[in-house]
Amino acid sequence: MNILTFDIEEWFIEKISGGRDYRYRQFNDVLFKLLDVLDACQMKATFFCVGRMAIDFPNVIRKIADRGHEVGCHSHVHTWINKMSEDTLRKDTTMALKAIEDVLGQKVVSYRAPAFSLTEQNKWAVNVLAECGIKNDASIFPASRDFGGYSTFPQDTPCEISYQGAALKEYPISLTSLFGMLIAYSGGGYFRLLPYWFVSKTMRRRDYNICYFHLADLIHEEQKFLTQKEYENYFKESGTLTRRLIRYAKSNIGKGNAYGKLARLLGDYTFVNIQQADEMINWDIVKKVDL
Repeated sequence: MNILTFDIEEWFIEKISGGRDYRYRQFNDVLFKLLDVLDACQMKATFFCVGRMAIDFPNVIRKIADRGHEVGCHSHVHTWINKMSEDTLRKDTTMALKAIEDVLGQKVVSYRAPAFSLTEQNKWAVNVLAECGIKNDASIFPASRDFGGYSTFPQDTPCEISYQGAALKEYPISLTSLFGMLIAYSGGGYFRLLPYWFVSKTMRRRDYNICYFHLADLIHEEQKFLTQKEYENYFKESGTLTRRLIRYAKSNIGKGNAYGKLARLLGDYTFVNIQQADEMINWDIVKKVDL
């Protein structure tokens, strides 16, 4: 089973950091090109959108939904769970869901935390998300990573997670080992960096792959080096020179052919969205993970 997902916050991030018209055009162009390719391949994806996208750019949300894709929630203003309290997450998720559902006219039941920030330190988020009506989650990165990760999570395949009586269907990021390190080969910077043959070979030997992309990663334009203030306003942590250099490298590595690699992937593999995967999985026999 191959699941295709996108995290959609670019228009919102651009609005709060400059609002450049040419960047909006770039995002629109790559989104419409992607939607056309998915139509041609007759495949559907899950697009996790921040709530403010539905308020400030509702036409983007409608365009995605009109093409038959699932729209999920990606927080309201792209705040990581590990930067929030239980009450803050509850308010954030409630606002995001209302904004998106008002545009769609239907319930939203899938969620992904920004930066995969559902970790061992905030397992209470399961209760909050379930309380808000979320059924499917794709927020767990089952290894160590920048800004968190859940290194003690026992698997990288679909399972049911529970905490203090609340339960969610979990679609964790799929990983592989490279030089003794667990990496997310099917999305983000590693997908851009790794050769296509490695990604493809890894996918073929696994029964479950979940791919994740940001539209900005598919645009061949170098991201600028953030000032300390810009970094701290966005990441909500100290903007040391080292952290800003690492972020600059990760934001720009391998972007030259990222869209071409993704297009090739869509031609070589069949993908479903989380909504479709939910119907394909026999949840009675999957592992139950008590957090």
